[in-house]
Amino acid sequence: MTNQPSLNAWRFLAFGVVVGLRALGLLIRMVLPHPPRVVESVGRLAADERDRVGRYLATPMLLPSTEDSATTVRREVRWLTLQATAGILVGLLPVGSVTGVAQNVFIAAFWPFIPEVTSTLGMPVQSWSDAVLTLATAAAYGLLGVLVVPYVARWYAKVSAARLAPSVQSLAERLAEVTATRAAALEAHGIELQRIERSLHDGTQNRLVAVVMQLGLVERALIRDPAAALPSVLSAQNAATDALAELRQVVRSIYPAVLAERGLSKAVASLAAQCAISCALDEHPLPRVPAAVEAAVYFVVAEALTNAVKHSGADRITVSLRAEDGALVAEVTDNGQGGADDGQGTGLRGIHHRIAAFDGTTKIDSPVGGPTVVRVAIPTGP
Repeated sequence: MTNQPSLNAWRFLAFGVVVGLRALGLLIRMVLPHPPRVVESVGRLAADERDRVGRYLATPMLLPSTEDSATTVRREVRWLTLQATAGILVGLLPVGSVTGVAQNVFIAAFWPFIPEVTSTLGMPVQSWSDAVLTLATAAAYGLLGVLVVPYVARWYAKVSAARLAPSVQSLAERLAEVTATRAAALEAHGIELQRIERSLHDGTQNRLVAVVMQLGLVERALIRDPAAALPSVLSAQNAATDALAELRQVVRSIYPAVLAERGLSKAVASLAAQCAISCALDEHPLPRVPAAVEAAVYFVVAEALTNAVKHSGADRITVSLRAEDGALVAEVTDNGQGGADDGQGTGLRGIHHRIAAFDGTTKIDSPVGGPTVVRVAIPTGP
């Protein structure tokens, strides 16, 4: 709750009248021949209510799964029916309390000028003693609002939250999905560590060993014949240069420097420019995302381009980067022979694992004869 629970409760229920009236309007439109955007409007209204209830209860509500949209729509329609009936009645409570106070105070003050006036309870006001009783009625309205409205508001907020929350089955499916995602993330992390270890062991380490051996030869040459040591010094220098280049390559494979220097769009544009096949970049404005997400998308595009060059037989590739429905989306499309199978080969499986680590989705559409579309989406919202 907030620092002003009573005031917030009044606002919550009073605004509920507005929400209820909107819900009633949508219900009428659903009964009549309805336009195709009614369901979308219901979803928006339900999303607003989730946000409102979450802020009032100080507990963010879980969002429904996008995989089971039919169940979500049914639950939202049931909530809509509740909001359009009981929601309006409950929301009228603070409105009635305020109206009762204002109306009775007005009657008590101006009864001499209004013939045959009565209080909101139907009591005739014909004297100042009747006016005092009318003020007492106004106080009762106010007391009723102060004492009852906060409890009713919290109760109805919980009712609304229960109607709009994902079903138990959806939560169980979501838990299974999160568990699988966590396992995929751990597997992807392990694979990445193994790759880095192999690169350092088989490449950089061997080159550093060569540097040490060359320096040993230099030492012996300096002792025996200093004038003949120059070739060994040059060999050691070349070996050190190769080791440094190998180490830089490993570092780039962890987080490419071009991402930090130029951003995701420019980095992907660089990949497209270096591709062995004609590659066009379809670029749109992108949101700010964490560096790890940028790196994941960059490596996915790089892997998809590599696969297309090696296996597709294509002569044209298009890379698309855009923000869509709260996610960062990357698509790599080639006009090759198709038939790509994400169950075969480590490249496409690696894309799945890398994106699953961020709770993202991967879709590979590659009918025989082409084209092949590799689409990944990583959520960018909180």
